[in-house]
Amino acid sequence: MTKPHVIVYSRPGCHLCDEARAAIMSAGCSDRFTFEEINIESDPELLRKYKYDIPVVMIDGAEAFRHRVDGRQFRERIFAG
Repeated sequence: MTKPHVIVYSRPGCHLCDEARAAIMSAGCSDRFTFEEINIESDPELLRKYKYDIPVVMIDGAEAFRHRVDGRQFRERIFAG
C-alpha cells in the first residue's frame, strides 16, 4: 500500500508553519506518510497563490489544513487514507 504524501507549503520565518510542522511530527504517525515541505518563495505562482494563507497542508493532493494543524485531526486523516 502506498503511503499518503503530505506537502506543507510554507516560508521561512513563519511561526504558524513551525507550529504546523510540529503538530504533524508529534501526531505519532510519521512512519505512515511521506513528507515534503515547499518554500512558497521558491516559485512565483506558489507565492501568489499562498502568500497570505500559509501554511497549507496537502494530503495526496487535496487540501487538508490551512493556517493551523490539529495533530489529532491530522492523525485521523492519515489513518483514514
